[in-house]
Amino acid sequence: MIKHWIEAFRLRTLPLALASIGMGSFLAAADEGFRWEILTLTALTTIFLQILSNLANDYGDSQNGADSVDRQGPQRAVQSGAITPKSMLKGIIVLAILSLVSGLSLLYVAVGFSQFFWMFLGFGILSIIAAVTYTAGSRPYGYAGLGDASVFIFFGWLGVMGTYFLHTLTFDWSVLLPATTCSCFAVAVLNINNIRDIQSDEKAGKITIPVRLGRANAVIYHFILLLVGIACATVYIAMEFEHFWAFAFVLVLPLLMKNAKAVAEKKNPKELDPYLKQMALTTLLFVIIFGIGLLLG
Repeated sequence: MIKHWIEAFRLRTLPLALASIGMGSFLAAADEGFRWEILTLTALTTIFLQILSNLANDYGDSQNGADSVDRQGPQRAVQSGAITPKSMLKGIIVLAILSLVSGLSLLYVAVGFSQFFWMFLGFGILSIIAAVTYTAGSRPYGYAGLGDASVFIFFGWLGVMGTYFLHTLTFDWSVLLPATTCSCFAVAVLNINNIRDIQSDEKAGKITIPVRLGRANAVIYHFILLLVGIACATVYIAMEFEHFWAFAFVLVLPLLMKNAKAVAEKKNPKELDPYLKQMALTTLLFVIIFGIGLLLG
């Protein structure tokens, strides 16, 4: 049973979830505002939220028909019968509570009971609602093609800028550029997932961006996401830093090119699936190298 729950947690998605936290923390460190306790609690809260989202996705897709025999990705826990819908629902509730408790601890350590506490508490509650209602509920927004917008906001803009603020207690609008890089790369991961599942999603009535655009245009969309992500990082470094070390992130470009080539050429969903993990790990690697470049530059 423990094995089934670990599989349902989909731990391979955690590097992507932690990328925005890492980016915000590196940016704070470059501005001499880094705090270890904030990194620890932010990472813990993010992990809980990501696992919550994965469980809710497993439950929701099984209830709404996307996890059918036509689906080409890894088999889900509820779909396979390894975990009952009732047990999965209980797991979702537990992870929602853990996310809330961890988030409240983070806010208390970061801002106390100031006005920012209530603002970020609102963001946290929205994050929990977004994680649960992506594919679960009577009107899941993921089935209307709004998953990309949600990922863009929560895995990039909110994740990076929120983390930066919790470290430094200041807003810096230039941080929006590397935050947008994380947003674009996170949406690229989702786009690979949706291209892989385009046929089963269409049959289930899950109208993702690739279902709306068609595979060929979804590949172009993927290229645009990667290009905009790199462009935003480049502009930020050009604006803020002078030392050549700050451009170390270009070392990751071959991995992004490899991913783009695979998305364009691999039509078999099972052959495309490994590039989900590759893109998620590449995003985390990009953040690490980008961050080290910031500190050295």
